[in-house]
Amino acid sequence: MNGPTSLILKSAALTWLVVASPIGDAVAQQRQRVFFHASGENSKYTKQYAIDVPDMPGHQVRIYEIRRAFPTNPPLVNGLAIKEIWTRGIADYTEDNGHGTLYSEYLMENGDRFFSFASVVAHRTGLDEFTSNTVGYITGGTGKLEGIEGVLRTTAKTHPKAGTLE
Repeated sequence: MNGPTSLILKSAALTWLVVASPIGDAVAQQRQRVFFHASGENSKYTKQYAIDVPDMPGHQVRIYEIRRAFPTNPPLVNGLAIKEIWTRGIADYTEDNGHGTLYSEYLMENGDRFFSFASVVAHRTGLDEFTSNTVGYITGGTGKLEGIEGVLRTTAKTHPKAGTLE
């Protein structure tokens, strides 16, 4: 595939990936830009824990897991459809403003996977809503995605009390 490829789905999260994938014994650089929007109805916090830090009001350290599914029109990476994205995160927020670290696992329909690591900065935008921006790297993959590399950028709107993310 030559040049950027883009795929638009419904919602508010924007993700970009630059991908390198091996072909046979030689590694061929294949650059792709993948855009997609993922709506909140197929994203859910599966686990989340918060510990209050007593140094100031609203300061918490959080750990959480989010599952995002793509039951229709999944985004494609190297021709493979993303079935689910699992994100595990650590956050240090004061009144939903702060920073954190994310580890994501992208599960493809054929069972292959790739992984990313990212830093996140978030800020409150409503009573139970905040916006987060992440920048990170693709750290590896399995199967047809072995050798994958790239940059990952996302923007998300999160509702932690409702347990949703878009």
